[in-house]
Amino acid sequence: MAARKKGGSRRVLVLQGPNLQLLGTREPSIYGRETLADIHARLEARGRELGVAIDGFQSNHEGDLLDRIGAAGKDGFVGLLLNAGAYTHTSLALYDALKAVALPCVEVHLSNPEGREAYRHASMIAPACVGKVSGFGGDSYVLALEGLVRFLDRKA
Repeated sequence: MAARKKGGSRRVLVLQGPNLQLLGTREPSIYGRETLADIHARLEARGRELGVAIDGFQSNHEGDLLDRIGAAGKDGFVGLLLNAGAYTHTSLALYDALKAVALPCVEVHLSNPEGREAYRHASMIAPACVGKVSGFGGDSYVLALEGLVRFLDRKA
C-alpha cells in the first residue's frame, strides 16, 4: 500500500469548483438531486472501507483552489479528486498547479462534458490527471476514488 498517514489512513483531497455548492437544486436534470454534502458523505463512507481519509473543499474562486492544490503535498495528501466545474475548460493555472505538485489527480464530472455543448468538450486539466470519470452523477466521485486508490496501490 502507498504511504499511510497517522492513524493508518492515506489522505485524499477532494476539490470542488464553482457552483458545485448548488448541487441538489442546480439544473437537476443535468446534475441530479444529490447535494455536495450527500456526495461527500458517500465518499467518506467508501473512503473508510478503502482505508482512505477524505477532506473536501469547495470554492467559487480559482485562487482558493490553486492554494489548496499547492499545499496538498505538504499537508499530507497522497492524491486528489478534482471537479473543477467550468474551470475545467478555461484554467491553465489549475493545470500548472497539478503539474507542479505531481500528486496523482483524477478529474471528476457529474455529467458527461463530451456529450454536452461543444465548449465543454476540451479539458485544460486532463493532461495533468491520471484519469477521468464522468457521466455517472454522484457515483462519478466514488468511482474516481476507487480508481485513485487502485492507482496508488499499483505505484506502491
